[in-house]
Amino acid sequence: MRMETTDESLALAAAGGDRDAFATLLTRRYDRLFALAFRLTGSRAEAEDLTQDICAALPAKLAQYRGEARFSTWVYRIVVNAAHDRRRRIAAHARAADGWGDWEINRRAADAQTREQIGWLMRAMATLDDDLRDTLALVLDDELTHAEAAAVLGIKEGTVSWRLSRARQELRALAAEEQAP
Repeated sequence: MRMETTDESLALAAAGGDRDAFATLLTRRYDRLFALAFRLTGSRAEAEDLTQDICAALPAKLAQYRGEARFSTWVYRIVVNAAHDRRRRIAAHARAADGWGDWEINRRAADAQTREQIGWLMRAMATLDDDLRDTLALVLDDELTHAEAAAVLGIKEGTVSWRLSRARQELRALAAEEQAP
């Protein structure tokens, strides 16, 4: 019976304290939340951490959900915001760690090696500006339409189309550069 219930109805019920509704909602959405987190971070370990953090915070955040937007749009915005926060924290930690000698050099070398193992698309996406990467991550694999991605990012649908066009140009240029002798 729960599978026939909309995500929006489940979210409203979960916001009211219905644990079964929350469990059903997580069962439905966890894989997609993880996939988006992976596309935003480019790292399986970071995506796992990010998704777990979001799931842990979601019961409290659901109190703010009013059902005015699709649940997927609302929760994807939470994922994008959490990824931005994580990037800022990582950048701040990296700046603070500069000059810590061999430990920092080894950590950065390990990070570089890990990034190299993720695959071409993830490496290529990491070269894009945050706006382009976030937009591309939302629409990859037809996850969201341009209109839905625009709602998540708080921009116009035309801006989504422009960002995707720009991201494709940059990815094609990177692929051509890597293939050049």
